Amino acid sequence: MASAISANKAELLAIANSVASEKMIDKSIVIEAMEEAIQKAARARYGAENDIRAKLDPLTGDLRLWRVVEVVEEVDDYFKQVDLKQAAKLEKDAKVGDFIVDPLPPVDLGRIDAQSAKQVIFQKVRDAERERQFEEFKDRAGEIITGVIKSVEFGHVIVNLGRAEGVIRRDQQIPREAARVGERVRALITKVERNNRGPQIFLSRAHPEFMKKLFAQEVPEIYDGIIEIKAAARDPGSRAKIGVISRDSSIDPVGACVGMKGSRVQAVVQELQGEKIDIIPWSEDQATFIVNALQPATVSRVVLDEDDGRIEVVVPDDQLSLAIGRRGQNVRLASQLTGQQIDIMTEEEASEKRQKEFAERSKMFEEELDVDETLSQLLVAEGFAELEEVAYVELEELAGIEGFDEELAEELQNRAREAIERQEAAHREARRELGVEDALADIPHLTEAMLVTLGKAGIKTLDDLADLATDELIAKKREAPRRRNAADGPPMRRPSVREQDKGGVLGEYGLSEEQGNEIIMAARAHWFDDEPDTQEAADADSTQ
Repeated sequence: MASAISANKAELLAIANSVASEKMIDKSIVIEAMEEAIQKAARARYGAENDIRAKLDPLTGDLRLWRVVEVVEEVDDYFKQVDLKQAAKLEKDAKVGDFIVDPLPPVDLGRIDAQSAKQVIFQKVRDAERERQFEEFKDRAGEIITGVIKSVEFGHVIVNLGRAEGVIRRDQQIPREAARVGERVRALITKVERNNRGPQIFLSRAHPEFMKKLFAQEVPEIYDGIIEIKAAARDPGSRAKIGVISRDSSIDPVGACVGMKGSRVQAVVQELQGEKIDIIPWSEDQATFIVNALQPATVSRVVLDEDDGRIEVVVPDDQLSLAIGRRGQNVRLASQLTGQQIDIMTEEEASEKRQKEFAERSKMFEEELDVDETLSQLLVAEGFAELEEVAYVELEELAGIEGFDEELAEELQNRAREAIERQEAAHREARRELGVEDALADIPHLTEAMLVTLGKAGIKTLDDLADLATDELIAKKREAPRRRNAADGPPMRRPSVREQDKGGVLGEYGLSEEQGNEIIMAARAHWFDDEPDTQEAADADSTQ
């Protein structure tokens, strides 16, 4: 048996208990760290080549130290091997291939060894503490936590959370909010990451979810699930909007969130440094929710454009500045809240737009169908906007227009189809001049006009098209934000609240994702055409 070191038994156990309690980690981890430190010190004393083990009894404090050696016929490594003669002195029944224990005398740790052992213990305990911290916080993302501001470094606020530290990055702070060391602060845990220096706990006071959690703390109906916050949007420190709905028809969701004399909403406002909060009834009807989201402005009507993914909101002239808000804030928040791109226009602008579209479509029918102005305007007034609609609509529907007969309807359809063929021929010629392969014309869903667009974008072969992802091909473009202040006078163009997306090459044609996938897969089909032949050739070679 290994020699027992009786000296300082109580002291070793006392240290282990104290460290485990202070760092809130398992005592066994501290005992393991001590054993590892003693092993390191023993190797330094007896030689690093030895396989030395240490065992500290967690109940009595007894320490055993030994060397593990292998029994061999002929010794090559005198540090880790012994022959049968030497092995018999340690263990009577030892045989070749056994691993036996060679007891070692107690180790008297010198100053350098003690310092080295201390470093090993500290490192082991520190690693265990970091792991405990990560395990404690890893599943708490989305919770509100309270801490004390420890320091402010390069604009980032370091928060003491008790047994760990979190950071509120500059972009996650409420603008113009002063962070003072020693003050208590509430924040949302957004993310917890494992790091060599301990868990990285990211906090936020600017996230919309932080505001939703604050309402859940102040409004019992939200906490109980009777009222739900369906959507939230924030301009931190300035203004916010939340959409609420009640699952109990007898409870007003807006009134419950506001509270008696505004007590509930004011508690949230104070925590958010005076951020003004609009509480809006949520509705499944998209148009209704958009009207509510633009409060306090009054909306005349909402026009949903499903093809372009836009929503046009028409407001009275005197409500324009209110609907847009200071620096576009109101419409921007409404867009974030509804998840839709909202364009604001006045009655006058809407009228001008309709007149312009009416004139453009009338002119197009007049030229392409070779008809007079009255007939072309009549087609537009009946809802026709494209040549394809005239060419391929049911003949009875076209003939049913007042003043039309079946003969006129049939003639208009023939002229529309001829016009479409002329346009296709012109696009085909342009496509070939651009050098776009004829093979692309056989791809489903692609028209000659689309092929011209592809050619202008440098996509001229099947491989060029096959290399694209679906989004790169069909994603729709979004206009850049266009804002103006109320004092700027009548807007020159409609405001938009989304940043400009790059968009796909064919984004303007309104292709669906399914169609985009079919186009890409058809373009890639030739990659697999040669595979059977290649396999057959390989089989033939192997046969020979």
